[in-house]
Amino acid sequence: MKLPKAVLKELVVAEGDDPRLAKRSTSRTEAEWPKAGKGRAAKEVLDEDLAAFKDELERAQLQLYASGTHALLLIFQAMDAAGKDGTIQHVMSGVNPQGCSVTSFKRPSDTELRHDFLWRCTQALPERGHIAIFNRSYYEDVLVVRVHPELLADSGIDKHDGLWRERYEDINAFERRLHRNGTRVVKFFLHVSKDEQRRRFLDRLDDPTKHWKFSSADLAERAHWDEYQTAYEKAIAATSTKHAPWYVIPADHKPTMRALVAGVIVDAIDRLGLDAPRPAASPEELAQAREQLLAEGS
Repeated sequence: MKLPKAVLKELVVAEGDDPRLAKRSTSRTEAEWPKAGKGRAAKEVLDEDLAAFKDELERAQLQLYASGTHALLLIFQAMDAAGKDGTIQHVMSGVNPQGCSVTSFKRPSDTELRHDFLWRCTQALPERGHIAIFNRSYYEDVLVVRVHPELLADSGIDKHDGLWRERYEDINAFERRLHRNGTRVVKFFLHVSKDEQRRRFLDRLDDPTKHWKFSSADLAERAHWDEYQTAYEKAIAATSTKHAPWYVIPADHKPTMRALVAGVIVDAIDRLGLDAPRPAASPEELAQAREQLLAEGS
């Protein structure tokens, strides 16, 4: 199961392009996929596609793990309630946990603040053969910190002209180095609408089992919606490159979002062109071992 090239081209932000978030749909892609068959609901088809992508992802991850030549870093960024946690859970549920890790980056600790803004994320980078997932990342320092520049004081940094440009340059250089050393970086912006965020917040408030997901800070950040959209526009435009592309994923419809993310990950691993791992033993040694084991049962 593969995503059509037209869909991949629509989702990715080409190097130097404006992501045009306001003009992108938050619920669907322009390229048609999948086409629901007669009498079959679109959600049913999307769930089947997600299952097929997960099977492909399991195969691709095993090949990545066995080859040990490359690593994959997946970065998820989004507004609150866009579905990062659920997407990671659903999409990655079939992979081998020995070759996959998930790190959620919250407010920096005092120790982390005493280092440069990239430092804490370097501690969680994947080794070759592995997939690392960042739920939020070093991009928080050109997103949240840009909307709330007063946070710079916690790091002892004064806001100055060119600060964000310098940080974009640092990020691009960091991701180029990762790419040169065999780590492929794929970045997802889960593009949710303000109306859908409101609906999901209300759902959390109306369901006692989801109260733990809601914080008064969520509403405070929602008041900065336009500022965050601007910050995302600038960050994506400045840091989507051929070696570390951004994919803007419509997030209002969760089955669509999850299937698209899974399809992009499968495509990213397939493009590595990994060969099937070679056996550690020769054909003769394998045949001899088989004969020995069969003889034990006689």
